[in-house]
Amino acid sequence: MTLQTKVFGEITVSEEKMITFPGGIIGFPDLTQFVLLYDEEDGITTIHWLQSVQEPGFAIPVMDPLLVKEDYNPEVNGELLKTLGEGEEGEWDQEELLVLVTVTVPQELEKMTVNLKGPILINGANQKACQVIVEGDEYKVKFPIYDILQARKAGE
Repeated sequence: MTLQTKVFGEITVSEEKMITFPGGIIGFPDLTQFVLLYDEEDGITTIHWLQSVQEPGFAIPVMDPLLVKEDYNPEVNGELLKTLGEGEEGEWDQEELLVLVTVTVPQELEKMTVNLKGPILINGANQKACQVIVEGDEYKVKFPIYDILQARKAGE
């Protein structure tokens, strides 16, 4: 399948790489089909893009939360996880779970943040996904990451 994207231009992606959000994502319930893209020159350990298949101009920067918060382990309602399952019981191997958080990149890069409160969960076995809201006050919507990323980069 060929997609026109804002960040990467025209790209070709395999349909098996398509990620389905049956309920859409928060704030955009009608956008249900996405692909996960990254700049091959930067490698897969940096920011990825969750690119909408339905809306070429819509792509969300996302990243692995463990890169900026090593102890990130939010509690998620088990019922929500069942929606990612393959069978009627909603059972699946949770080792297939990919957790991503959205990244906000303002003009002043020093104010870059991730949303630890609203992670995106993807079942890698069937490519079903959802975005959830983590209960409690342990995780922030705007968790600053610029200094953390700079320190990681300096340590490489």
